[in-house]
Amino acid sequence: MEKPQSKPHYPYFSSGPCAKPPGWNLDNLKNAALSRSHRSKAAKQKLEEVIDKSRKVLRIPDDYFIGIVPASDTGAVEMAMWCLLGQRGVEVYSWDNFGHDWAIDIGNQLPIENKIVKKSDYGALPDFSKSNSDNDIIFTWNGTTAGVRVPDANWIPENREGLTICDATSGIFAMEIDYSKLDVITWSWQKVLGGEAAHGMLALSPRAVQRLETYVPSWPIPKLFRLATKKKLIKGIFEGGTINTPSMICVEDVLDTLNWVESIGGTKELIKISNENLKIVEDWVNKSDWIKFMCEDKNLRSSTSITLLVKDEWFTKFNEEEQREILKKVFSILDKEGVANDINGYPKAPPSLRIWGGSTVQNSDMKALLPWIDWAYNSVKNNA
Repeated sequence: MEKPQSKPHYPYFSSGPCAKPPGWNLDNLKNAALSRSHRSKAAKQKLEEVIDKSRKVLRIPDDYFIGIVPASDTGAVEMAMWCLLGQRGVEVYSWDNFGHDWAIDIGNQLPIENKIVKKSDYGALPDFSKSNSDNDIIFTWNGTTAGVRVPDANWIPENREGLTICDATSGIFAMEIDYSKLDVITWSWQKVLGGEAAHGMLALSPRAVQRLETYVPSWPIPKLFRLATKKKLIKGIFEGGTINTPSMICVEDVLDTLNWVESIGGTKELIKISNENLKIVEDWVNKSDWIKFMCEDKNLRSSTSITLLVKDEWFTKFNEEEQREILKKVFSILDKEGVANDINGYPKAPPSLRIWGGSTVQNSDMKALLPWIDWAYNSVKNNA
């Protein structure tokens, strides 16, 4: 097989932190409120602007509270669990590693008596149709390590009694999400927006706020997780005040990206770009004799964390450790050629490839990448 000649313009296909938007330049951050207190007027205005632009771009309902919180999406999810759970039974839906983490929290960290964990294997979804909306429900919208997404929120009733807590970090901005069915929505800047790490976002519905103001969990809540005090929402968090000190250069960076999103046509265009990236990979896989999707159901495939398995009999005859070593060689070739960085599968997932297809990855780069993966795999196989 001949070595391809055309390379992706940007070789960044990591699933987090993800690629910067096309044309990103460090000079765009020259107006960051550096060397200023995050409580100063100049800094707080920028924090408020992130909240306002996020609401506008995502079209999150006006009566939802949106705040910037510590510790990325993980911090946002755990903040919600520590502050809101315990009043009702809890159901956790888990089909990838991050969903498993939330299940561990419910099972081992929080003393919740009535808890149900519903798991499925990699590449599939648990059965949402049997969920009990009287319980609080925790789930990820998109399984970042399994390449499987929830197709819609039709299974969530509008007249639910429990709260729905959704880890949306690798789906938001790139997928259609019905926010009215979600009481807690969490995400981070480092995924679809290609932002920097360590900052999370949290959106609370009026029902979630009501829970905070009428219920106090039996367990201690660290300051870093605290959303209410004495049954009163800490509104400053949702008005540009933050629990801890944010990085103002990261704030400037995400503002720059939100401006880019508006300039290209908003979330609708982001979704279009990501869906086209998935289609490009699907067309390639359909013609391939050695690779397949981890998720066989086309309706459930992620358009962001596109996860692939090797089906070639030459590869599958090896044990898991040997398979991982083979893929390491493939990834090393692609990295040395300057073609693709960080497309290895998640370490705890089955041996796999994971290509980020989010909206900051240009369709032309996705098209240019795939022949290189064919070439690198065949190079390793032929030299084995």
